[in-house]
Amino acid sequence: MLGSMKAIQVQRAGGPEVLELTDLPKPSPGPGQVLIRVEAAGLNFADILYVAGEYLVRTRYPTVPGMEFAGVIEALGEGVEGLQPGVRVAALGGSGAFAEYAVVPVRSVLPLPPQMSAAEAAAFPVSYFTAYFALRTQARAQPGEWVLIQAAAGALGTASIQIAKQMGLRVIALASSEEKLALCRRLGADVTLLNTQDNLLEAVRNATEGKGVDILMEVVGGAGFAQSLKMLAYRGRLLVIGSASREMAQMHPVGLMKGNQSVIGVWLTPFLSDPAEMQAAVDFLMPLVASGQVRPVVGERFKLEEAAEAFRFVLSRKNTGKVILQP
Repeated sequence: MLGSMKAIQVQRAGGPEVLELTDLPKPSPGPGQVLIRVEAAGLNFADILYVAGEYLVRTRYPTVPGMEFAGVIEALGEGVEGLQPGVRVAALGGSGAFAEYAVVPVRSVLPLPPQMSAAEAAAFPVSYFTAYFALRTQARAQPGEWVLIQAAAGALGTASIQIAKQMGLRVIALASSEEKLALCRRLGADVTLLNTQDNLLEAVRNATEGKGVDILMEVVGGAGFAQSLKMLAYRGRLLVIGSASREMAQMHPVGLMKGNQSVIGVWLTPFLSDPAEMQAAVDFLMPLVASGQVRPVVGERFKLEEAAEAFRFVLSRKNTGKVILQP
């Protein structure tokens, strides 16, 4: 397709300062692909790591970052069936979302319920699929178990509270302010604790009648990792989903033996290539979204040209819910 578009492009590894608003050729969909006019894109901490060259996959520069977005289908590539131009969708593209248009494989496209806004749809894929796979697939969560969610007022945290409650779990939410804890309670958290309180380990033990939590969603890493392990119950599972501290965590694996505990990694990307796993996730999540039982929490919104400011805002740890970029 002819024409150009505005996009955020990155030429080299770095922080917010390397984000450049530029004109790029408008892409065309190839076989099995869909061209989407982007209405809103979600900003994840993983996007910040991707730009910095610190993510789990190698960043190839120049690149247009942005893993998830929502918009309207503009054109279909050869062989695409079941979709048509004009339909509103969300998408998980890996990269390319911070632009006016993006091309993704048809398998990455999610049709949306009509009541869902573009910003809510852009806040959905990464956080809610990650929460599902973390709790259901990796942790094998069972109703009645206790789950502790770090950074619980953030994008993944707010999704995880809602998904955990739908799975029948009891939730302890950690956050950095009383305002954020109030949000967690509105979403259904059973216990809310400030992550800065001195007796945090004791508070978690008290909330669980001395047993500790069955599942802990660890997203901070660094020096606090050892304390997270101490919060686990017998046969507890610690899910490593991120390392927002960007610091190395230390642990003594032999310490897991006494409690028959597990440390389990969680990364969304490999699940996206597993049709059976993805279908199970879609079958669980989409009815909840369509019925309004779960609803993405949208935080601050920035224009596309304000991408650097949006990155700095996420790095400040002030955000609640998903930060959104809107072309």
